[in-house]
Amino acid sequence: MNQTIIEKAGADAGVSPRQAAAVQKLLADGATVPFIARYRKEAHGNLDEVAIGKIQERLAYYSEIEDRRQTILKSIEEQGKLTPELEGRIRECWQKSALEDLYQPYKPKRRTRAQIAKEKGFEPLADGIWSGDAPAAAAAAEEDLQYARDIIAERIADNAAVRGCVRRLFATKSTVKSEVAQPKPSEPTKFEQYYDYSEPIATIPSHRYLAVRRGQKEGVLWVKLDLDRSMAMEEIMEIVRAEAPDCKNAVCAAQVEKAAEDAYRRLLAPSCEMDVAIDKKMEADRAAVEIFADNLRHLLLAAPLGEKAVLAIDPGIRTGCKVAMMDATGKYIGKTVVFPQQKPEESARAIAAIVNKYRPEAIAVGNGTAGRETEAFVRQTLKRLKDRHPEIPTPAVVSVSEAGASVYSASEIARKEFPDLDLTVRGAISIGRRLQDPLAELVKIDPKAIGVGQYQHDVHQPLLGAKLDEVVVSCVNGVGVELNTASAPLLERVSGVGASLARAIVAWRDENGRFTSREDLKKVKGLGAKAFEQCAGFLRIRGAANPLDASAVHPERYALVEKMACDLGVSLRDLVGNASAARKIDVRKYIGNDVGEPTLRDIVEELAKPGRDPRAVFEPPKFRDDVTKIEDVREGMKLEGIVTNVTAFGAFVDIGVHQDGLVHLSELSDAYVSDPGAVVKTGDRLKVTVIGIDRARGRISLSAKTRPSAAAGGAHFAAAAGGQGGAKRGPRTSFAPPSSSGFSCNPFANL
Repeated sequence: MNQTIIEKAGADAGVSPRQAAAVQKLLADGATVPFIARYRKEAHGNLDEVAIGKIQERLAYYSEIEDRRQTILKSIEEQGKLTPELEGRIRECWQKSALEDLYQPYKPKRRTRAQIAKEKGFEPLADGIWSGDAPAAAAAAEEDLQYARDIIAERIADNAAVRGCVRRLFATKSTVKSEVAQPKPSEPTKFEQYYDYSEPIATIPSHRYLAVRRGQKEGVLWVKLDLDRSMAMEEIMEIVRAEAPDCKNAVCAAQVEKAAEDAYRRLLAPSCEMDVAIDKKMEADRAAVEIFADNLRHLLLAAPLGEKAVLAIDPGIRTGCKVAMMDATGKYIGKTVVFPQQKPEESARAIAAIVNKYRPEAIAVGNGTAGRETEAFVRQTLKRLKDRHPEIPTPAVVSVSEAGASVYSASEIARKEFPDLDLTVRGAISIGRRLQDPLAELVKIDPKAIGVGQYQHDVHQPLLGAKLDEVVVSCVNGVGVELNTASAPLLERVSGVGASLARAIVAWRDENGRFTSREDLKKVKGLGAKAFEQCAGFLRIRGAANPLDASAVHPERYALVEKMACDLGVSLRDLVGNASAARKIDVRKYIGNDVGEPTLRDIVEELAKPGRDPRAVFEPPKFRDDVTKIEDVREGMKLEGIVTNVTAFGAFVDIGVHQDGLVHLSELSDAYVSDPGAVVKTGDRLKVTVIGIDRARGRISLSAKTRPSAAAGGAHFAAAAGGQGGAKRGPRTSFAPPSSSGFSCNPFANL
């Protein structure tokens, strides 16, 4: 790769050329970002995944520019117009827009007014005016002068310096203006605050720019970038006068200025406004994608319940609650349907029988329609069960987000896993499994279906998809994957694996039984030496003969760890998991040509806590039992909630009433907050005060301040208009809890 590309990519990422070159070489050799970050620290100087990913992105960006440069040079050379000076300017250019500006005069065009004028023979007159030939200009008829001005206008518009100037002015000095489209909508819309709105493009926040763009897309708003014409013309003429120093007499200067005004109005302003609008949209998209990615990362890394049996309930009213039982590994055991509203007694007996027989450690209740009522029903059933049978352990009742569960239920993955089960039962299983291990279950769902961002349908989809895939891969490899229980969708996110190898691994496991060592991976068809190098360290085998197979220590370092154990005078098995023994290792003794202190310290840390899950310890959310619907909410209430979504304008919080409340960024902290993501994360528990309720629109305003301002509540949703709203999960209904409970001989009697 071009050394200049490597150096520029490194500079953009804030790393040295040596580090950038090392990353480039590893990427070129087929290494993945997680592998490079974890197992090749000495090569690149201990960079993290963010820096490595940035280098990768900039390498791709500058490579695209280089490819485009070669295409442009070839095109101009074929036209016979490539001069040494022009070639030098093109080769020195490393900005896409500037490169296109240099190519503009030579780019094949549709038949323009200037081309028609040239065909009619008016180019000499245009050249004369440009060079200050006053007699020629004075003698020409107005119609002829118009043809000449068409040629000059295109010449000005094609000038790289002029285009760059106008683009810069639009990017820094223009104003985003929006008006209501005509005819004006007869019904209220969420874009009303933008019906007569303006804000400088340099300061408009990404979420407001995306809001007006969405309004434009939906036909509610008319949006444009407004730039002071006189200011633009003044700067254009400065460049033109420098380009045409001989055009000083009044007659020619007047014609050139008219041509420049035409160039700005007809050729420059429309195209530069479009370029800047697209650039601003991409800038806003990147900001929105980063928010989405950050939310997704925290959601994927939510604390897992772990390997514990779970009873899952997908709430419903008319069609009943779908109930599914999973063992500690997530294996499906059985299903039933209960009707707490219509048949409370029978439903209570069914739930009690399942709890008695299978002893789940938790009951996962989906937070969709009737979720809180179902929770209350289950808690009441368990209470009576405990009163009558104290020997039966009482499982925790946990509200679990249903976001994306219906998408999984109808997916090919779900059909292959459970071909004989109904969609709704698959959804219940997914709810239970995402309590056991959110990461392992959520990787089966398109991240865009989870809904933890803002404007996800408005942003550039390839950009969003690539970023979210990057986050999923990072999370999966950061946590590690149990090889003998992982699904194919989870395995395919492991470094070096991919979809086809994931299927091959599962097929080998189905045919041959569990993997007994990492070395068994080499028996999988298609999994060669390179793939083994990339994936082995991220796959875990609990109970393997070699205890290192359950750790993040890479097989390439097994011999080194065995030497450490030998030097300490202990067996390998006695060293792995022995924190006190691991602390005695002097890493400096083992530094060599291919291993340095960063990797050695990682090894020692892993030996102390092999296969440690970096995620937090699970703690169920605590909602008030007396607040289950928006009608129960009152201003001034102090509640505890779970952050479900973080946006540029604040955070949405689930307080257990089926409608998430908004904590505007001005109410997130007693201190000033410019970035909500710096204060709260998806999944955080947050103590809030209700400061505003709009029951008609289903809106709740919250504050996390110690002394909230109630007057501010109503304005916060208006400030977020057009943005990502709080999750609303459908209508609520109440039902009476059962008056008694008992056991059925078959807990899944109505399978």
